[in-house]
Amino acid sequence: MIELFFVFFFSFASLFLLRKVAKVVGLVDEPTLRKRHEGVVPLVGGIAVFITVAQFLYSNPEVLPHSSLFLVLISILTIVGALDDKYDISFKIRLVVQTLLTCSMIYFTGIELTTIGDIFGFGEIKLGVLGPFITIFAVLGAINAFNMVDGIDGLLGGLSIVTFLSISIVFMIGNELDLAYLCIILVVSLIPYVLLNLGAFGRQRRVFMGDAGSMLIGFTVIWLLLISSQDSKELIVRPVTCLWLIALPLMDMMAIMYRRIKRGRSPFKPDRDHLHHICQRLGYSDSQTLILICSVASIFATIGILGEILEVPEFIMFGGFLICFISYSVALLINWPHRVSK
Repeated sequence: MIELFFVFFFSFASLFLLRKVAKVVGLVDEPTLRKRHEGVVPLVGGIAVFITVAQFLYSNPEVLPHSSLFLVLISILTIVGALDDKYDISFKIRLVVQTLLTCSMIYFTGIELTTIGDIFGFGEIKLGVLGPFITIFAVLGAINAFNMVDGIDGLLGGLSIVTFLSISIVFMIGNELDLAYLCIILVVSLIPYVLLNLGAFGRQRRVFMGDAGSMLIGFTVIWLLLISSQDSKELIVRPVTCLWLIALPLMDMMAIMYRRIKRGRSPFKPDRDHLHHICQRLGYSDSQTLILICSVASIFATIGILGEILEVPEFIMFGGFLICFISYSVALLINWPHRVSK
């Protein structure tokens, strides 16, 4: 308990210190037509979370397999993310860096997707030589899924907390207490950011996560899911359950990329057609949108956890996920064309 308090205080203090540094070096987010916030806001939430998690893992390397390499990789991701926050570097450069880091993870740790389980009811599906390529696709997807949901105050932090709490539960079910504790550390390190992001200490003290934070969170989530569903002789959690734990960010990313491609635009070009934007156009306030989306994400994660505990057949869980995704996509397509850009 004392250690958790220290983590909270360390993260909190880091945010206040980094806010001042960010204003000096220009690491701030300014309002634009797409970003409708008030005043310049420091983009240091992700850096503070990184520093907090890094100091914990440096002191407790045994809680995470291959913790040294993990620290090196998230350090690079955070630096690249911070540079992107300041200089708005090309998405192609970000994708190249993310791909190289994923290749390093696969090469030096052996962590990769080797199976997707019995999702069709005909037996376990092994990926074989396709494993590394699909792993790269999965990591890029997870990183960008969490990057894309960062659109209103509290949303990325709230969804991240839901995800890490869910992962900690499946680790506890699998008796992987060190990994479960690491997830709690991640949650505690995120709480100060959420408080400042929501303006709990005054609107003038607000901070944003930035690409440094969203990429860090996405990479950490997929690393934990891979070692729990692939990297052991006896799996901690089935691969299909992982889909439910990150269902909402994943669904939103896939749906919006489809819409962008359909409109002849780059799937990586920012716009205001995300789920939270659509909720706002439907008349929900920012607070109502935050509560609604985090609640739906919690429901999806709960379905995944219950399916794991009750040992619901994987093909049923996968079929349910597909039904939810199709329903989600159809609902957005019905509402989106009539309200976009009004």
